[in-house]
Amino acid sequence: MDSTNRSGKYRVEREVLDELRLEEVTQRKAHSEIKYSLTERLKESLRCRVPRLKRSLMSSLPILYWLPKYSVWDYGMPDLVSGISVGIMHLPQGMAYALLASLPPVFGLYSSLYPTLIYFFFGTSRHISIGTFTVLSIMVGSVTERLAPDVDFFRRNGTNVTAELDISARDAYRVQVAAATTLLGGLIQVLLGLVKFGFVGTYLSEPLVRAYTTAAAGHAVVAQLKYIFGISPTRFSGPLSLVYTLIDVCRLLPQTHLPTVVVSAVSMVFLIAAKELNSFLSPKLPVPIPVELITIVAGTLISNYANLNNNYTVPVVGEIPSGLSAPSVPDVSVFGEVLGDAFALAIVGYAISISLGKTFALKHGYKVDSNQELVALGLSNSAGGFFQCFSVCASMSRSLIQETTGGKTQMAGLASAVIVLVTILKLGPLFQELPKAVLAVIVFVNLKGMFKQHADIAVLWKRNKIDLVVWLVTWVSTLLLNLDLGLVASVLFALLTVIFRTQMPTYSVLGNVPGFFSVHQAKEIPGITIFRSSATVYFANAELYLEALKEKSGLDISKMIIYKRRQEAKQKRRERRAKRRAKRQARRERRAQSAAGQLSGVPVLSVEQDADWDDTGLSEDDADKTEVWTERENGTVFVIPTSPQLLDSPCRWEYLKGGEPDSTSLSWLSDLQEGDTTTLASSSEDTLSRDLERVSLGSLGKWTWDIHSIILDMSTANFIDTVATKTIKNIFQDFSEIDVDIYVAGCQASVVEQLERGDFFSETITKKHLFASVHDAVLYCLNHRGATSVSRYETSVVSGQTTLFQFSQVQFLLLTTANPVKLKHARLTGF
Repeated sequence: MDSTNRSGKYRVEREVLDELRLEEVTQRKAHSEIKYSLTERLKESLRCRVPRLKRSLMSSLPILYWLPKYSVWDYGMPDLVSGISVGIMHLPQGMAYALLASLPPVFGLYSSLYPTLIYFFFGTSRHISIGTFTVLSIMVGSVTERLAPDVDFFRRNGTNVTAELDISARDAYRVQVAAATTLLGGLIQVLLGLVKFGFVGTYLSEPLVRAYTTAAAGHAVVAQLKYIFGISPTRFSGPLSLVYTLIDVCRLLPQTHLPTVVVSAVSMVFLIAAKELNSFLSPKLPVPIPVELITIVAGTLISNYANLNNNYTVPVVGEIPSGLSAPSVPDVSVFGEVLGDAFALAIVGYAISISLGKTFALKHGYKVDSNQELVALGLSNSAGGFFQCFSVCASMSRSLIQETTGGKTQMAGLASAVIVLVTILKLGPLFQELPKAVLAVIVFVNLKGMFKQHADIAVLWKRNKIDLVVWLVTWVSTLLLNLDLGLVASVLFALLTVIFRTQMPTYSVLGNVPGFFSVHQAKEIPGITIFRSSATVYFANAELYLEALKEKSGLDISKMIIYKRRQEAKQKRRERRAKRRAKRQARRERRAQSAAGQLSGVPVLSVEQDADWDDTGLSEDDADKTEVWTERENGTVFVIPTSPQLLDSPCRWEYLKGGEPDSTSLSWLSDLQEGDTTTLASSSEDTLSRDLERVSLGSLGKWTWDIHSIILDMSTANFIDTVATKTIKNIFQDFSEIDVDIYVAGCQASVVEQLERGDFFSETITKKHLFASVHDAVLYCLNHRGATSVSRYETSVVSGQTTLFQFSQVQFLLLTTANPVKLKHARLTGF
């Protein structure tokens, strides 16, 4: 791209190429002049070269690109401090979010370890923290509790009638369901990444994602109420499950376990106060205070020394096995039941991760590969499925901590994984006496940021009403229809808004100010209408495009063509009657000659000399019709030229365009019989003036200048389908019937290729009608028809009289009123 520096000279900006890229570009240019056959091109694409192999390896394994360049002196200490801070946050969040997934807390620690290690090798973002996340944990929990409800694991205690819940069997099966769902979701992400489908995340707009996470926070709060109040509500699934759960929780409030509520209240007060203090002191602290870890340690110590589980029956985490479990293949038999949930997890997790990754990349000046991120996240989930992990993605809170504490590269994620690994191996059993209420409170307090997103309603109300509707529909559907169906409904509604906005675009007429702005700010070019749609023309809005063109140009082409067809039919009938009259006249002459017994030349009477016509050139019947015509006050006025027309020559009409021509304007004109088009020419000027004074020009609306050319600005179109192609082709054909030229400007090369494949161009519609810009088309129209239009379509402002003008040997009748009016007339030929 060329640009001008301060000295006025041009400098050239070129792409900066590394050695591998430069070698590949050089080789490509060397072979660009050789024409390969299809087989040779296929062989060339499959041929393995060293530069291409290196580039493929580095794109597939980004660690090979940045690790050799890693500077321990510059990045080592910031990454270490950031990794320790994030690793400390992994511990409480991993165990707490495992409760959201209805799994034992240790599996939350597994999910914070293995996916992080996989992403270290394949990820391209330097600042996001992969691990457990609130929304995905809730979605996994809905799957596990749906396929492994408590009622399926009750067993009878000997001969007693009471049944006992087999917690170990239930948790084991839920772990298998969660692992299978995670594996399937990871495979979907890898497949989408390999086929370069990384743009799928763009269909989840920011208002949709924020509303979805806000509604998911509501599900998370309801899911933690049973741990906070120490009750056991019935688990519901499907639509309105949130409402049913809330009703059941309210019903069980009298059975609240008081010691559990006390633990929850104390933990909540301490955690909120500590977080506020942390926020207040954050500008002065090098790293944030790990308030969640302090809360867990304090809760574990108090529970252990006060023996809350045995003395007050406060539910605790229970046994946490130390060490790592061996990998195993998940239960693939449940793939069919969790396919929809796995796809939703894959899309939502990727959308959250790529949005955070691109945000940090833009801030710190590096690039994130969307497709590679999809592959990296898919491999993290796929590998995690073999180690009993549940679905993971980037966490907003941990990613912010990693970025604010000075993290520079993916080495910070590796340091955090080491912290989690040490906890699993050595420190896990220390948290066995941790009350579950403390973990529930951690989840509850960490959702504060998501609940603040309700402020988006006020912001979107001021900025964009459609985005506000998308936000509200997503929020309501997610709350009422559950997370899986709510996501589907939200995406479908968002797509409907896109279709609606492209189907109902804004149509405008451009003027001749610099830049061709709206007609409200520009002056319309006389004789030229520049028409533009704000959206691509395709099958859903092609009909609306045609209607808008008629409205903006003021030419109701359909009615005008219908009227023309009727006049052509009447012209043919007049010609046939004229031939019959000529034959009758010839027979009378022959009879007269035979009666006189001599040969003499008798002139043949023309149609104008026929005895059926009066002195004014109108037959008696047509005079009555003319009287009816002059009494019409609305619609479009067609004025017939006064010069005599030959029978074989086309009759030329003039169309005076007013405001809104109605259907009656053409119907009563088309009812004129055989003398109606020949005729006002023979009337005297006084008679015409007296008759035409009965027409109210004020009812015809505001008069504008003539249109001889219409330019269709197609710069907003990025594609065109067959329906739109036919519509534009019909526009060319229809407007040519009234002598209005159509031109297309601003087409992209791909659109021109689609027009060629759609057989758009022909002998009448050639590429001479295409222009690179609107400016070029306007210059051509002014040069091509501007001079003739000035002389042919010249107008005059007359006060209180009827004036005759002579142009090109054709007389036109201009109708005026007492007030100065500008008249516009467009030529209709070929009648």
